[in-house]
Amino acid sequence: MNEVLRHAAATAGITALAFGAAACGNAKQAGGGGSATGSAAATTIGLLLPESKTTRYEQFDRPLIEAQIKALAPNATIDYYNANQDATVQQTQVDTALTKGDKVLILDAVDAKAIQSSVQKAHDGGVKVVAYDRLAQGPVDAYVSFDNRKVGRLQGQALVAAVGGKAANGQIIMINGSPTDPNAGEFKAGARSEVDGKLKIGKEYDTPNWDPNNANQEASAAITAIGGANVVGVYAANDGMAAGIATALKAANLSVPMTGQDAQLDAVQRILLGTQTMSIYKPYKPEANTAGTMAVALARGEALAASVAPTTAVNGSNTAVKAELIAPTVLTRDNIKSTVVADGLYTVAQICTPDYAAACNAAGLH
Repeated sequence: MNEVLRHAAATAGITALAFGAAACGNAKQAGGGGSATGSAAATTIGLLLPESKTTRYEQFDRPLIEAQIKALAPNATIDYYNANQDATVQQTQVDTALTKGDKVLILDAVDAKAIQSSVQKAHDGGVKVVAYDRLAQGPVDAYVSFDNRKVGRLQGQALVAAVGGKAANGQIIMINGSPTDPNAGEFKAGARSEVDGKLKIGKEYDTPNWDPNNANQEASAAITAIGGANVVGVYAANDGMAAGIATALKAANLSVPMTGQDAQLDAVQRILLGTQTMSIYKPYKPEANTAGTMAVALARGEALAASVAPTTAVNGSNTAVKAELIAPTVLTRDNIKSTVVADGLYTVAQICTPDYAAACNAAGLH
């Protein structure tokens, strides 16, 4: 277990003990034997995730958040929604959650700006909002994510190092994330801070909805425009788009360094084969645990402890939000075993299917 996970586990354990003690005290004050008054025991918490094309949301984020809420408040009801990358649908889902009486919303916004009116509506109705992974605009009460500029810087550093001496005679393609996602802008800014002046950008795109098909088309168009022989690397903002870009590179018979993010299973396998240089491993468990802990505390009317929200972040509507920003890790062929395998994200058997057995053996992944 890495340091981030140990910290998160300790924090969650301390928080759980604190909540338990508070619940016991409230029950005693009420005469003993009953459920704690004012607790989150019978509350409903809404969980609104943005899409399912990126595998992390359904495979990791949802079950981990739900497990943390249930660990801290076993009788809480979790009201789940997925917007399928549609900002209008997500606004309707927030309305539904408010109508149903949800007391706290954990919200991963499809469009951070478009959701502002919904966040305001929740605030006006006394409903707390925990922004998850993306910082929505409006009066958000808490936020948990990763250091997004650092993510971009790590991607940019890796690409510069991998391109190496070829930088002088070639160009890179930059395929960034969705323009409606504030994280994408931070990833791009971080990457550009490392790339600018070191690598020449031949073509750059902001990719609507983080869509792998869009990324594939963008990469194909860029390769044609620049000329395949002149392409020396690709910045892919995440692994979903890297999959589409990898298809375009293969079709053009190109093998060049390519970045990624999210440590998706297929990306880990591409890294083993050498068709993707790196990814960014963002351990979902501490992020999900923090979101669940924040939501339960807010449902109980408690202030967020400094151990849960040690910093602040300012969103696009200039609201300062109590936050936890978790450090990301560069994932390469050399640390697959000590990161995603050691932390239980994937098993060796899941990674090392027959098509990847030789690459796994070469990497010492048994």
